[in-house]
Amino acid sequence: MTRTTKGYILGAVAAVSYGTNPLFAVPLYELGMGVSSVLFYRYLFATIILGTIMLIRGDSFLLARRDLPLMVLLGIFFAMSSVLLFEAYRYMDVGLASTLLFVEPVFIALILWIFFHERISLWTLISIAICLTGVVFLCNPGEGAHVTATGVTLVILSSLAYALYMVMINKSRIRHLAGSTLTFYSLLFGMIVFAVRTDGFTEVQPVPSGLLPWACVAGISIVPTIVSLLTVAISIQCIGSVPVSILGALEPITGVMFGVALFGEILTVRASIGIVLIILAVIVLILSGRRQHS
Repeated sequence: MTRTTKGYILGAVAAVSYGTNPLFAVPLYELGMGVSSVLFYRYLFATIILGTIMLIRGDSFLLARRDLPLMVLLGIFFAMSSVLLFEAYRYMDVGLASTLLFVEPVFIALILWIFFHERISLWTLISIAICLTGVVFLCNPGEGAHVTATGVTLVILSSLAYALYMVMINKSRIRHLAGSTLTFYSLLFGMIVFAVRTDGFTEVQPVPSGLLPWACVAGISIVPTIVSLLTVAISIQCIGSVPVSILGALEPITGVMFGVALFGEILTVRASIGIVLIILAVIVLILSGRRQHS
């Protein structure tokens, strides 16, 4: 297997694995667990697993004292993006939520333009227009699909929180940290959010007894978290960030497939048009960025 082939395969694995979030979260909701409890276990076990992997590989845990406040803030944004998305699953179809989340690159472009005065190209404006059109279709997907204003708002805020997280990394000293170190502390400090939401962890719900709940907890800690984070890092090393970003279109497609196949969600014509438009908008934005830097 060539390095390029490996990169594309791992990039696809990263996108698909992240798209499995609702596969593990929704059954836990149906068993009576709340969002904060589900995410608490996800972040706890993911932190332990990633820390163990880093120890085995000999990765550095070193974090400069001056970087600590910023890293805490990044962890909070990282966790809030998860909280808002998982809350949105309660108010709209998970497939449509996964697609709306994909507007994050558009938010990054807008943040860089507004706050850092980076040039915004014609292609970026076209991408934003296509994306907004797709969002309009998803907000009114037609009979049979479940979408609420609350759900849409939560997903948009989730995407914005993650966009701010990414911009803060790229525009600060933190960008020099190894990917595994950055992710470890993002997960660790993200636990602050769940401490607040569960009154110092005293209101964390126990995992219901049985194989299914624990399988879902293990799955959500490993597949859309550890597997996705590690494979995307290796994939970027092999083929670069642009192809990996485009392969990210598999993420919302995965969410839609799970929603239709497992949760009985209905994929309407309007929703399908919205999904295609949002994915097209992100691909146009990524390719235009590549063209500007070539």
